[in-house]
Amino acid sequence: MAEVHYAVGETLRVDEFIDLLQRSTLAARRPVDDHACLQGMLDHADLMVTARRDGELVGIARSVTDFHYCCYLSDIAVDRAQQNRGIGRRLIHETRERLGPRCKLILLSAPEAAGYYPKLGFSHHPRAWLLDAPT
Repeated sequence: MAEVHYAVGETLRVDEFIDLLQRSTLAARRPVDDHACLQGMLDHADLMVTARRDGELVGIARSVTDFHYCCYLSDIAVDRAQQNRGIGRRLIHETRERLGPRCKLILLSAPEAAGYYPKLGFSHHPRAWLLDAPT
């Protein structure tokens, strides 16, 4: 199997982002039918780390951050066929490498992945709050 190549700051096309979201578990919780929203998500991310195997996008860590105090890891997606091979762990590692030493990494877990993050050293925070967009 070909080696996975990681990159920081790569420009992605919306269609390949959607394709990866659909091959991971995130499509159910992302607006994959709203290209303008997804383009904005890509354009305004502060930090993106990608993983490619044979040129195909197989993983992404997309974050919004100030690089010093907090980093919201808003999307961590790995192709289901490529999971359990260390790609997600490496995407998180590469993200942390670009952050300041005091910067906290924050994420909201997909239900299926809730057991994964404690294995990486994340602690559960029971006081997180979410305010949905007005309808």
